[in-house]
Amino acid sequence: MKKFRKVLDGLSSSSPGGVASPSCGSAAGTPTAHAPTPQDIHVQETLVSENFQICKTVRHGFPYQPTCLAFDPVQKILAIGSRTGGIRILGRPGVDCYSQHESGAAVLQLQFLINEGALVTACADDTLHLWNLRQRRPAILHSLKFNRERITFCHLPFQSKWLYVGTERGNTHIVNIESFVLSGYVIMWNKAIELATKAHPGPVVHLSDSPKDEGKLLIGFESGTVVQWDLRAKKVDFRIYYDEAIHSVSWHHEGKQFMCSHSDGSLTMWNLRNTARPIQITYPHGKILKDGRKESCKPILKVEYKTSRNSSEPYVIFSGGLSYDKSGGRRPTLTIMHGKAITVLEMDHPIVEFLVLCDTPYSNEVQDPYAVVVLLEKDFIVVDLTQSNFPIFENPYPMDIHESPVTCTAYFAECPPDIIPILYSIGAKQKKTGYSHKEWPVSGGTWTLGSQTYPEIIVTGHADGTVKFWDASAITLQMLYKLKTSKVFEKPKAGEGRAGELVEEDPYAVQMVSWCPHSRLFCVVGISAHVILYRFSKHDANTQIVSLEVRLQFDSEDVISPSEAENNPCFSDPSSHSPQPPGSPGSGTQDSLPCLKVKSRPVRMPPGYQAEMVVQLQWVDGEPPQQITSLDINSAYGLLAFGNCNGLTVVDFLQKTILMCMGTLDLYGAADPYQRLTRSPRKNRQSTSGLTELSDNQVSMDMERSKSPTSVKGPGRKLSLPTDLKTDLDHVNGHCTSPTSQPCSVGKPRITGVPEGPRLTRRGPGRPPFRKAQSAACMEISLPVSSHTEESRENSFSRSRSSSVSSIDRDTKESVTTLQFGESYGRKGDALPTACLWVGTSLGVVLLLPISIPTEEEERMEEPITMGPSGTVLMLKGSVLRFAFLDCGGALIQSPYEVWRDPNGPEDPDRPRRRKLINFSPSSSQEACGDGHLAVVCSEKQAKVILMPTQAVLFTHNITESSFLLRADVVSVCNSVCLACFCANGHIMTLSLPSLRPLMDINYLPLTDLRIARTFVFTNGGQALYLSSPTEIQRLTYSQEMTDNLQDMLGELFTPIETPEAQNKGFLKGFFGGNAQTFDREELFGEAAAGKASRSLAQHIPGPMGLENMKAAAGGVVGDLARARIALDQRGERLGELEERTALMMNSAETFSTHAHQVMLKHKDKKWYQL
Repeated sequence: MKKFRKVLDGLSSSSPGGVASPSCGSAAGTPTAHAPTPQDIHVQETLVSENFQICKTVRHGFPYQPTCLAFDPVQKILAIGSRTGGIRILGRPGVDCYSQHESGAAVLQLQFLINEGALVTACADDTLHLWNLRQRRPAILHSLKFNRERITFCHLPFQSKWLYVGTERGNTHIVNIESFVLSGYVIMWNKAIELATKAHPGPVVHLSDSPKDEGKLLIGFESGTVVQWDLRAKKVDFRIYYDEAIHSVSWHHEGKQFMCSHSDGSLTMWNLRNTARPIQITYPHGKILKDGRKESCKPILKVEYKTSRNSSEPYVIFSGGLSYDKSGGRRPTLTIMHGKAITVLEMDHPIVEFLVLCDTPYSNEVQDPYAVVVLLEKDFIVVDLTQSNFPIFENPYPMDIHESPVTCTAYFAECPPDIIPILYSIGAKQKKTGYSHKEWPVSGGTWTLGSQTYPEIIVTGHADGTVKFWDASAITLQMLYKLKTSKVFEKPKAGEGRAGELVEEDPYAVQMVSWCPHSRLFCVVGISAHVILYRFSKHDANTQIVSLEVRLQFDSEDVISPSEAENNPCFSDPSSHSPQPPGSPGSGTQDSLPCLKVKSRPVRMPPGYQAEMVVQLQWVDGEPPQQITSLDINSAYGLLAFGNCNGLTVVDFLQKTILMCMGTLDLYGAADPYQRLTRSPRKNRQSTSGLTELSDNQVSMDMERSKSPTSVKGPGRKLSLPTDLKTDLDHVNGHCTSPTSQPCSVGKPRITGVPEGPRLTRRGPGRPPFRKAQSAACMEISLPVSSHTEESRENSFSRSRSSSVSSIDRDTKESVTTLQFGESYGRKGDALPTACLWVGTSLGVVLLLPISIPTEEEERMEEPITMGPSGTVLMLKGSVLRFAFLDCGGALIQSPYEVWRDPNGPEDPDRPRRRKLINFSPSSSQEACGDGHLAVVCSEKQAKVILMPTQAVLFTHNITESSFLLRADVVSVCNSVCLACFCANGHIMTLSLPSLRPLMDINYLPLTDLRIARTFVFTNGGQALYLSSPTEIQRLTYSQEMTDNLQDMLGELFTPIETPEAQNKGFLKGFFGGNAQTFDREELFGEAAAGKASRSLAQHIPGPMGLENMKAAAGGVVGDLARARIALDQRGERLGELEERTALMMNSAETFSTHAHQVMLKHKDKKWYQL
């Protein structure tokens, strides 16, 4: 036996149990001549705790529940606030920053300090925050908490350091932006209105300074009162009273008139010369009825009144205002009035806010609008105003992730370099046309491609059956390609049996995907218990889709004894497309049907992914097929495997035959570790108990354990779901209560001593297996953990595992939770590795199925493949989540694959097309290590490293006792491999391989919803992602190296730009009062003139100034150095400007000295009376 060159430091001390013996109580098999023993395995592990650090990198998608909008016309960056306290700042593609208020209070309003690199936010907790945008990770500099008044509106004049703040009481306060303290100058509501007025004017809904005179402040109250306040004289210039409530006010740039929008759908125009009545009242969408009355209209929530150089007619742009009669069947609208032309733009979602983008930041100049930014509840569009048909701009940000609710995610790093250009070239043909030809107007900030970039692809599955491929390289996200899986099936028509019942549902929702970037095979699992296999082609094709139907319905009474089950393996005839287990009752033709109907005619498929085969599970005895819980595909073997709570199916997609259809119990053969209790046929068949039927009743130990640690039965973990999701969630999870293992309950036994709950109604034959496909984005779950319950669960586990006479509850089915093809040793005595299928179940059992595959290509297409249970059984706590294989040197063994070739490419007669296979067998991946390999198996509770073929357990680590894992992946980090885990209690952990030494355990986030549990995924390079909201993907890194380099990968929000100079309007226009009058606000609002504000009114909260907080905000030492470099550059620029100014002053002083000397010489000899 050859010794290995690498030596592991402290191997025995790092392992909890040292070198353990194989599980299942059996002794290790005698090693073969080439097989290493546990004592021969020595691996030099290079990963240490210092290699790991959790850090959020970037957030993609549409801001969830947006509330407000702001734009900096000089920097050309845009900010969006949300109801959850988030701020999204967008610039040119690549400049995308997300920040979060710690309080989580909704953001009510945003105000940029134009061209200053700062942003003011007003939140629902009546706090103002000043954000510094001159760093790549914005941070709060100051906060001001109002104690006695509610903030309703804010206004910051251009190039002013004084912020006007209106409150719910009708008062207006003034805040110094530099020091973030209140001025003693206050405009009280009772001084703003007439003394004779008895009613309160309501909250302040508008504040703006007059374009003509900055010393005049226009205050709009909700009740319909508008007041112009003279800031110098501290008195009212005029008051306007209107019967209808005011929603917004907009000035004409000359400052002589303004427009108001009202709650009755009207627009009023007011002239400052005569404020007694409006000079114009219009109802843009209201008509005069026959009896002379006006149509009642919806409120106009906002109006913008802008002038243009190219036209004498102004633009009037507003949202809302439709008549109630018309609005019933119409969508939300944005109306653009330009002269006599009225254009109504219908939106798909309600309008949250809109902004008109203008060339100038000065309010007293011709505005010249060029675009309208419209923020909708679930979309974000920009309208081009420079073209008469008002086209929209093509959005460069990935704002349509949620176009259909996301139901699953997959993340692939270090992809083949050619896959992204190919997908992009195919996907470019799918893009819509008719966009504006002008450049995207939000073009601020700078972004450069980082040094550490490699191809990354994110795949999202959606409720409508679409699958989207995204280019995620260099922490950006761009759409590559979209695949519609629904095109494989016939559209269901009303009145056609079960298909008719699926109308207006989501029968095509994607549950999971499997993708091999090297062979470009793609596999999709749908909610209707169907699997679709796609091949990639650069050419279009007319293809007949092969349809296979599988009858996978097994009950425990079907197996009379383990020996009988072993003697009658359930292999299907390759020519049969509907295998049935032995002993299963026959079913009528009406039951032997799948949920969907595959197109029977040849289908024309465009270039890209083309469907080759569909495998569907059938209805059996009026019961719908159970949801598919596991999937794996291997292009080298030509095999596809999937499983659910009934059993396992293996399909040969080269020969288009079903290779195996076997119940979970049949997979054990004679090695079943459990004593199964038989039951009467078809008794308590699949109940609808699942997430909707959760109770706090104490259940028996056996039943609780058999449900696996993730089963949410009993008081240990209690699910709370919105009522509108409860019915649907049951079907989405396929009657499963664990987000990962999904063991399926087939009944709910009565428990003695516990009051009987509401009686369950069994789903009838006419009920489809799902109602509405819920996305992973809209499921909520709360998991309070009780130590007592966890202890009882562990006791239950140990009893069911250790006792040889324990029984599995008769009403529990064992799910196939994970599958993995690979080169391994199917039996202990094997000398050479062969193709194997590793199977993991919800009861923690690992099974191996060796596969015999013909080696010659001609034989492979004709000779049948043989496979069957090997009798090998390994045991873990909790349902099995992940398999991975390492060679004896600790390197990751990749699954074999077939090199991609275009199935529709032109044939070359001289070079016949043959399959090219890349095989990473354990023997080929190691030089002097001998044969054998390590298998890493991770379950919800523990991880084990097993030496093959001896099946000796080398290392065991109990990952969690009080919780359970939701996701586990073996990933490559820092030129090594580790096991990355995400726990239900929000912890992210990494373990070294193969010793399973804990490297990192960080409490990242509390799991508050099932969306995160179903979408969290790790990938290579120390990256991970999850769906942080129904519309957003959050990416993070757990690598210290990437955390240190993150600052260089992010975009700069602020770039030094000269502020445009105000236009010179000429002598005559200025003489007749055209120019704005400037005044010194410091004189009015400063402490010397206005005094101090009451301390009890607002509390100043300084921003985080500590070194650690600064590091956290910047993202590491690299960020500090980068910021210091920028500061030095800015200081150098300022010193250069100072030097130039000093030189100018010196020249001026010399000139003055010369002139003074000349004057002195001229008058030196004159007397005083001669001067």
